[in-house]
Amino acid sequence: MVSSSTPRRKWRWLLVILLLFIAITIGFWAGIIYNGKAEIVRRLSDPEIVFLGKVSGLYNSDTGGRLSSDLNFNLFWQTWDIVKTNYVDHDQLTDKQMFYGALRGLVGSTKDPYTIFMDPEDAKMFNEDLAGSFSGIGAEVGLRNDVITIIAPLADTPAERAGLRAGDKVYAIDQQSTAGLTVDEAVKKIRGPKGTKVTLTIGRGDAKLQDITIVRDNIVVKSLNYSYDSATGIYTITINNFNADTETLFAEAVEDIKVKKPKGLILDLRNNPGGYLDTAVAIASYWIESGVIVSEQSATEPPRQQMARGFAPLANLPTVVLINQGSASASEIVAGALMDYGQATTIGKTTFGKGSVQIVKDLSDGSMIKITTDKWLTPSGVSINDKGITPNIEIDFTEEDFNANRDPQIEKAKEFLLNQVGK
Repeated sequence: MVSSSTPRRKWRWLLVILLLFIAITIGFWAGIIYNGKAEIVRRLSDPEIVFLGKVSGLYNSDTGGRLSSDLNFNLFWQTWDIVKTNYVDHDQLTDKQMFYGALRGLVGSTKDPYTIFMDPEDAKMFNEDLAGSFSGIGAEVGLRNDVITIIAPLADTPAERAGLRAGDKVYAIDQQSTAGLTVDEAVKKIRGPKGTKVTLTIGRGDAKLQDITIVRDNIVVKSLNYSYDSATGIYTITINNFNADTETLFAEAVEDIKVKKPKGLILDLRNNPGGYLDTAVAIASYWIESGVIVSEQSATEPPRQQMARGFAPLANLPTVVLINQGSASASEIVAGALMDYGQATTIGKTTFGKGSVQIVKDLSDGSMIKITTDKWLTPSGVSINDKGITPNIEIDFTEEDFNANRDPQIEKAKEFLLNQVGK
């Protein structure tokens, strides 16, 4: 009789062998996975290795404006290689140029002319502008209807002396078309060493295009000038930019006003392209004691209100604010606030309409991003952007006036003040 335990022993051994095989297999693959993870950790900690990651499959339902399809970042490198290999002058194209060009394209995808990427050279120029000292022609330029446009020639600069006017359209720089140029690209072409020349092809109204050649110079911009006409009793403050020195110079003018005790004040903001928001709020506070000076409206947050600073030594002084097509940004904030609070009458032409807020982000290599984050609203809630500030009294300053050395806008301001206070 054969014992029934023999087959059971065989099955028991087979089961043991199978379990041992499974254990060895699991151990083998666990070791591979562990070693793979260790290798990944090692490579991630290696500063010489850069992982490029892949954006894919993040959202499968309502994206709320986010990625709606997979993106394979290999496409970027494919494009890089094609340009690097096939561009006709590829031997003159450096990796640095391509890299910064890619960053410009990334930031330019906003299609906002004031949101820009600046390489270290551009960033240096930007900081020089804010400091009020640079070499060039002395004109603020912007983009209007996709055309490079003179926002304002600065006072007593080569641009002003050559006859550039606010609103002039620049169709070519040194015979090279400006079509497709960004504002910063145009500025770089216009800038240059002192004593060199640049020729701008200008369109003005319905007149024929004209070439204006300008000799570049060192531009040192004093942001503010003031004077007193004892014959009329009218004080004039001209603010050219809202820069770092503006508030100090304005305080000096106010101390002089306290001594002179004028009948009225003309605040000339014509051809003022703007500057610091805080400075604009501080200047408006000389007339407005309390309340909102300007509101900043973003896409994601409730409006942030910039409030008056609690003093108003000029509140009872009859004031006219002069504005024109070259008045932009911070100058529009001041003009709009004084109009809304009834602290001034505005005379001139509708302003440029640059009512947006940019912040500056410094990057690790000295580059910089200037990005639009908000739009400005006047105290009454009117958007400045694109529309501008429409004056209470509209009066033009024509080319004939300019050539005849007449200024009908400032003459109208004097006439208005003298009628208001009595001659």
